[in-house]
Amino acid sequence: MSLVGAVSSVSATIDVINKRIGECVSYFTFLMAAVTFAVVVLRYGFNLGWIAMQESVVYLHAAVFLLGSAYTLQHDGHVRVDVFYRGFSHRRKALVNLVGTLFLLLPVMIFITVVSWHYVFESWQTLEGSMESGGLPFLYVLKSFILLFSFTMFLQGVSEAIKQSLILAGVSK
Repeated sequence: MSLVGAVSSVSATIDVINKRIGECVSYFTFLMAAVTFAVVVLRYGFNLGWIAMQESVVYLHAAVFLLGSAYTLQHDGHVRVDVFYRGFSHRRKALVNLVGTLFLLLPVMIFITVVSWHYVFESWQTLEGSMESGGLPFLYVLKSFILLFSFTMFLQGVSEAIKQSLILAGVSK
């Protein structure tokens, strides 16, 4: 297998992983809306409320954004101020994307990982739960989404860097 084939295969594998994660997480949006609806109906219709149910919406919301970010990056769905970018040639766009990935995205993901590692690790050591009585007992899982975010975004950044490099090398379009 050639070098181009090998790196293309790595990129494709990362894309498949993040695509599957994104597809799974997309169902959380519906679930989040359903739980929010249930919270409102129970609260105002029956005067019942459960902190754990309300916190589950926060957990789902965090999962949608943190775990779905790499999928969004893969599909070029993040907000971009493209006053100049939209007029660039395909090669120039690839160069801008590659530079942005190498000098912004990847270092920021490394920084987030380094800064949050101890925070998440401590939470797992104590099996940290909600500060509210009746809340969800696994805050450590919620905090773990931060590391999963930085890991999946880093991987997708590597995949995007490979794709942009292949475009610049004239191997891919």
